[in-house]
Amino acid sequence: MKGDDIAASVVAEALEWVGTPYRHQGSRKGVGCDCLGLLLGVWREIYGRELDRPGPYAPDWAEATEQERLLDGLRKHMPEKPVAAIAAGDLIVFRWRPHLPAKHAAILTEPDCFVHAYQDHGVTLTRLVPQWRRRIAAVFAFPNPT
Repeated sequence: MKGDDIAASVVAEALEWVGTPYRHQGSRKGVGCDCLGLLLGVWREIYGRELDRPGPYAPDWAEATEQERLLDGLRKHMPEKPVAAIAAGDLIVFRWRPHLPAKHAAILTEPDCFVHAYQDHGVTLTRLVPQWRRRIAAVFAFPNPT
């Protein structure tokens, strides 16, 4: 599968998760997931295997540890790309505040829309408006299967 095929598959799979309830540490389509669980579930469907799991984590893990655990973990499995090169099928990682570690992940489905699991809302399609764009900490491409 080529990069364009991967991106199209990622977008199609991510859109299938819309409506899944929010569940901290969940990763099951239609049952429940958080933002990391959305990534884990899409990865599982696209690649037919599990991505390394982070182990148990509290909702405030980023604030408590002050470590870039999410970015560091993603860099082991996915190529990072410039924010300016963002494209449909990419994983976007956000910071809630400039001084805090990045802790929210989403999948871009169109130039101005993304799918993410959002507490109290579940998996939803959201516009990539300026307030979200300002929070982008990193962008990753889903790798070609090996």
